[in-house]
Amino acid sequence: MDQRRTLIIPLTDTHILLGYKKRGFGEGKITAFGGKLEASETLFDGARRELEEETGLLALDIQPAGEITFTFPARPEWNLTVFVFVAYQWQGHLRESDEVAPKWYSHDKIPYDEMWDDARYWLPEVLAGRTIKARFTFANDNEIVVDYSVSAL
Repeated sequence: MDQRRTLIIPLTDTHILLGYKKRGFGEGKITAFGGKLEASETLFDGARRELEEETGLLALDIQPAGEITFTFPARPEWNLTVFVFVAYQWQGHLRESDEVAPKWYSHDKIPYDEMWDDARYWLPEVLAGRTIKARFTFANDNEIVVDYSVSAL
């Protein structure tokens, strides 16, 4: 099984687009946009497709921002590697999908307490323009990070 996923984050100098996950993996959390790759799809194409499906926005520029490995000892089937991208230009009209309700947040008002616990460690690095390599291990409740490393490349 291919456990590679993409995350894409539309950014401006002052705001970040995130979404409230209404169903699926991460339901009830605020997260970036992304998901599984389709057959023969590149990471870039997968990130672009997921953003458009979930928000109605088509990324015009996609830049790599990092690679994150997640380990869930209590749910090994959740273990995965996520390739993170940012987009600074897009077209289209922002809309809610059946999976995600998108919302713009000021960089200084990101709702980390409503996100996966790992976001507080790596997202500030990406917002600072750094490309990262990170790994996170979650506790048996699958909610709290118990071990991690984040480094800028």
